[in-house]
Amino acid sequence: MTTTLLRTAGELHARTRTGRRAVVMTMGALHEGHATLIRTARGIAGPDGEVVVTVFVNPLQFGQGEDLDRYPRTLDADLALAEQSGADVVFAPAVDEVYPGGEPQVRITAGPMGERLEGSSRPGHFDGMLTVVAKLLHLTRPDVALYGQKDAQQLALIRRMVRDLNFGVEIVGVPTVREEDGLALSSRNRYLSAAERRTALALSGALFAGQDRHAAQEALRARAREVPATRARAEALSAIGESRAAADAHAVATAVPGGPAAVRAAARQVLDEAARLEPPLALDYLALVDPTDFTEIGDDFTGDAVLAVAARVGATRLIDNVPLTFTSFGAAS
Repeated sequence: MTTTLLRTAGELHARTRTGRRAVVMTMGALHEGHATLIRTARGIAGPDGEVVVTVFVNPLQFGQGEDLDRYPRTLDADLALAEQSGADVVFAPAVDEVYPGGEPQVRITAGPMGERLEGSSRPGHFDGMLTVVAKLLHLTRPDVALYGQKDAQQLALIRRMVRDLNFGVEIVGVPTVREEDGLALSSRNRYLSAAERRTALALSGALFAGQDRHAAQEALRARAREVPATRARAEALSAIGESRAAADAHAVATAVPGGPAAVRAAARQVLDEAARLEPPLALDYLALVDPTDFTEIGDDFTGDAVLAVAARVGATRLIDNVPLTFTSFGAAS
């Protein structure tokens, strides 16, 4: 397959379409995470469809003092990776193609969800992100658009925008791709020195610690649900020599400090230790949130949640997250 490089929307619109068009939006500096998105898009579009990869470093989503000027621009390498991954087109417009009148006077506003977490740390970021996503959706006219789950809040806001403003496009989230040591793939990883990269592993380490604590909690809850908390239950467990273990399991599974509070505590312990490393990790936030609105969940929460973290290591700011699902003690597995 030969991937075509296009610079204008007119060139893209002139292409003959015979099947579904799947779009993967990027800011370039492509890596294996992007390749996974492109391969997934290829599978969705099928042999008769078309995969378009956009490469555009959007100035609207960089705040004052952020890394717009030094953000890596590697179009030749991006084109090669896109081709290897199955893209038909790389659409790499100039800034004046996307914003022909200069910075747009009318923009998408992310609303309350866009003011939390990443939005609080980077004011205006999500307004700029949604504005360019809306523009690129109009410019590329896809049937489906794919985004990585590493940017969980971004994905949630795009889904909300598409639903609230009646965009006729399907949004697909693709799981986070990680390096062998667990670090989430990011174009910003290349900024890290060897020492900084070792410290940066605390982000995924904290998430995995919270995830492990959650898994243990849910396993204990499932174990405690197997037999009703009655004398018959105690006798049955005692018969197999597990009375104390089972009692502990039941106590831990039903204790108020369990669930979300325990998950947060496990993750924060790793981050606190990383703050004492050299170079240190500077925590921006650790949050356990409802993915529908990115508000913190309570200890009685049940359902899907996202454990998210953001931190700086040296001059580089990184984010990561993992999805979790909380069950109630009385619910079936």
